[in-house]
Amino acid sequence: MARLVDTGPQTTLDRVSDTRVAPHHVRYRERLWVPWWWWPLAFALAALISFEVNLGVKSLPDWLPFAVLFAVAAGALLWLGRVEIQVRASDGGVELWAGNAHLPVTVIARFAEIARSAKSAALGRQLDPAAYVLHRGWVGPMILLVLDDPDDPTPYWLVSCRHPQRVLSALTS
Repeated sequence: MARLVDTGPQTTLDRVSDTRVAPHHVRYRERLWVPWWWWPLAFALAALISFEVNLGVKSLPDWLPFAVLFAVAAGALLWLGRVEIQVRASDGGVELWAGNAHLPVTVIARFAEIARSAKSAALGRQLDPAAYVLHRGWVGPMILLVLDDPDDPTPYWLVSCRHPQRVLSALTS
């Protein structure tokens, strides 16, 4: 007698990975892009260098340095803005994702917003070397998340974000 087996996408994925994929809901998402005015500056610099290369190397086609350096400039700016901040809710609870690192909200004892004016002190003399820091210089404010986890040597997280109140409210709601 033939046996029917459910081969839906979830069942197949469970068999292959031997773990269940938990559905999650993103409460907040923010990508830490570079400021818009960096793009014209990067392309102007790429054009200047391309022009100088064309003056020095006559054997190259005139368009080649422009194409290569414009692609390099765009790639560098996209790479700098690759970091994303997310607050995810799933069956396991709410988590803050800062880049590739994630932190369950259950281990956060306290949190606060760090203003642009207090950022240099938080990243300077007052910084604990064991802290997790995700800092982008072009993003003004930060959030401070003090941890209460005896198994984790990290005392706190400092994370750059443009809208700290939105992140903190997504963590608490």
